[in-house]
Amino acid sequence: MKVTIKKSDLLPVLSKVQGLTGRRTNLAITTNVLVKTTKKGISISATDLETGFEGFYEAKMEAEGIIAINARKFYEIVRDFPSDDIFLNEIENHWIEIGNQNVEYHIVGLNPDDFPEIPKIEDIEFFEIEAPVLVKMIEKSVIVSGATDDKRAHIVGVFAERIEEQKNKIFRFVSTDGSRLSKVDHLFDKDSNLPSGDNVMIPKKGLIEVSKFLESEGPVKIGFKDNNFIVQKESETLIIRLLEGDFPEYGDIIVKKGGNSIPLDRHSFSMMLKRMSILSSEDYKGVIFNFEKNQLMITSTNPDIGESKEDMDVEFSGDPITVMFNPKFFIETLNVIDDDNVILIITDEEKPCLIEGEKDKTYLSVIMPMRI
Repeated sequence: MKVTIKKSDLLPVLSKVQGLTGRRTNLAITTNVLVKTTKKGISISATDLETGFEGFYEAKMEAEGIIAINARKFYEIVRDFPSDDIFLNEIENHWIEIGNQNVEYHIVGLNPDDFPEIPKIEDIEFFEIEAPVLVKMIEKSVIVSGATDDKRAHIVGVFAERIEEQKNKIFRFVSTDGSRLSKVDHLFDKDSNLPSGDNVMIPKKGLIEVSKFLESEGPVKIGFKDNNFIVQKESETLIIRLLEGDFPEYGDIIVKKGGNSIPLDRHSFSMMLKRMSILSSEDYKGVIFNFEKNQLMITSTNPDIGESKEDMDVEFSGDPITVMFNPKFFIETLNVIDDDNVILIITDEEKPCLIEGEKDKTYLSVIMPMRI
């Protein structure tokens, strides 16, 4: 291989794949990227065995070839390279020369034949969604994450549904960690192209990688085929292997009827929760919400540190409610809501609390109470 590549083309993609190549797998070569010459330039591939990436970029080719090079070191070299033109030259025994007239690196590569094959999926029935919309859907879903060592599919995955109603077609993400649930919808017109299909579970860590590749505006194509979730934007494609398992029935807990609907200023409520969570710790995560006539008082008690309390005026006229919640769940929810005001729906001490924007009803957060 002998090619010259623009730093401005190479650096963004190497930065984005670090999440894939930095993930530990049982194959050492997954810490590498695969660089291969094509008719118009080069392709760059990366995988963590669950999520695969392939992108195509312009390059000036002098000789064909294929190399596997450590992604982290390659990124660091390109990041600090002094010129925009970077020369790649494959030498004997998988050694790779990187440089220009003034700078030269010799890096040992691995055998490209050992690089895991990324599935080639054809005849995909794609549908389009704006990149910022998909990023928002992902952000609102992956904030709900379980323990890092949890292997249950419904905890480590996001449930993706395609729903057709009378006036709209809905693409929906639902996620849970057992203590809370997030539901986020994107509404398509009934005449829009949203192919029907089975409901599936997409790994949260794969969706996080997707969001890194959707920094720019514009449409992105997504589809499902052969137990994979495929995301395609311009010359880059991500393929995520779907999870197997069942997602719990969630219809009953997202019902809004029968509770007390309390409008709140999002920023003020968030700052109140942040102040009351200062005394929280791993052993004392909860704070107590006391709802009384037109008032909400939050108290925090930690025997190892101390106690605090704060109240605010609210529109509440129901029977008094005393309930404990983890304030971190509320803060994370409020951070992804765009509306200035939110609606908090509380029924009693045992039922979950629901939160949504005052105007935007496409996102709903459900938070379970803790035992006092």
